Amino acid sequence: MNDLVLWFDARCPTSRRALELLRGRGLEPALRRILEEPPTPAELAGVAARLGVSAHALCRTGEDEYQVLRLSPRTPEHDLLDALARHPRIVERPILVSGTRAVVARPAERVLELLVPAS
Repeated sequence: MNDLVLWFDARCPTSRRALELLRGRGLEPALRRILEEPPTPAELAGVAARLGVSAHALCRTGEDEYQVLRLSPRTPEHDLLDALARHPRIVERPILVSGTRAVVARPAERVLELLVPAS
């Protein structure tokens, strides 16, 4: 599995744990440090599609920025994707992407779900 990309924040304990779990299995994912290299609206839409969720499911609703921006489940999808791209702190993480599949790794052990072939 060399197509693994981990959307990652080094300050996030869950992100670090997810990386540790992958490395413990001999896997070295590409790290997408989303706070330094924010995803585009198109990338966010692609990840939401891989997850099978709406863009709102990618939001960290407890973040102050989410509240300040007045985002909600009623925010139109394209507006929400734009807000997530401009404010990557409110993007849920870690997210492991592998080909056409992805998983929000909360808890971190969820990264292991992508190591099993899709049924």
